[in-house]
Amino acid sequence: MIGRRPLLAAAGAALVAPAALAGTTPERIPLWPGTPPGGGGPQGPERVNTKGSVRDIPAPYLTLYRPQSPNGAAVLVAGGGGYRHIEMGTEADPAALWLNARGITAFTLAYRMPGEGWAAGAQAPFQDAQRAIRLIRARAKNDGLDAQRLGVLGFSAGGHLMGLAADWSDFRSYAPVDGADFLSARPDNAALAYPIITLEAPYQHTSTAKILVGQDADTQARAEWSVQTHLRPGAPPFFLVQAKDDPISNPANTIIMAQACRRAGVQVDFHQLPSGGHGFAMGRPGTPTMDWPGWYENWLRAQGMLVS
Repeated sequence: MIGRRPLLAAAGAALVAPAALAGTTPERIPLWPGTPPGGGGPQGPERVNTKGSVRDIPAPYLTLYRPQSPNGAAVLVAGGGGYRHIEMGTEADPAALWLNARGITAFTLAYRMPGEGWAAGAQAPFQDAQRAIRLIRARAKNDGLDAQRLGVLGFSAGGHLMGLAADWSDFRSYAPVDGADFLSARPDNAALAYPIITLEAPYQHTSTAKILVGQDADTQARAEWSVQTHLRPGAPPFFLVQAKDDPISNPANTIIMAQACRRAGVQVDFHQLPSGGHGFAMGRPGTPTMDWPGWYENWLRAQGMLVS
């Protein structure tokens, strides 16, 4: 049971079919069996604003959303927020319900903020992402899931995090804490909506870059924390969507990622919207952003995540 936000804001719920709301009550799952790697972090209760934006998370966790008619596929969802907070109420939760309406089990990720005193620093959210993928696989049998039909979906900074999780999965960011950590951290597919991809110049002025590597980081650090630099043949298929008028994440981000995928021979489905700005989540009524969930649904079907 969860008490931090009342199932969802009405605005988020309106984006999905009413049948999605008929599933079981979302379940909170601790990400780590004890203190996260390195320790530290905020000591008080997490803070949630009126729009469901979350920060000061003392212990990272997953929230499990079970669909009324599960098809065995699962998606890990990460909201954005520039690594300063997580847009749960406006991005992650509505996406979870949208996935539930199509039979996909969803897990939203409450990951650690690097600037909130965690000893792991910039690696803290990446450790949480890798742990989340492994933990979902470890629970797959009990949750009625196919461990080989596990995708990720990330928005903005959450897109940066899920992008790293997808193409840097061979990097062991923490020492194993239990049997789950010997499972693969590679998702089977990755969808990134208006993501931060590169921290390299001239695109280094985002909150993501400032929080992860700092204002005066050298070129090596900026490259290390850029998604595209880790892309290699064998990475999972990517779905990318961004508006051409995005004022937060330069539209070059998804172009850079699409080009990197093509060079590496990695499947990519890339969509540019004529307008829509940033933070449009599962679509902003009256704008071209309402088109992208349909493209994503078709892509999920091609990835074997949907049952026709």
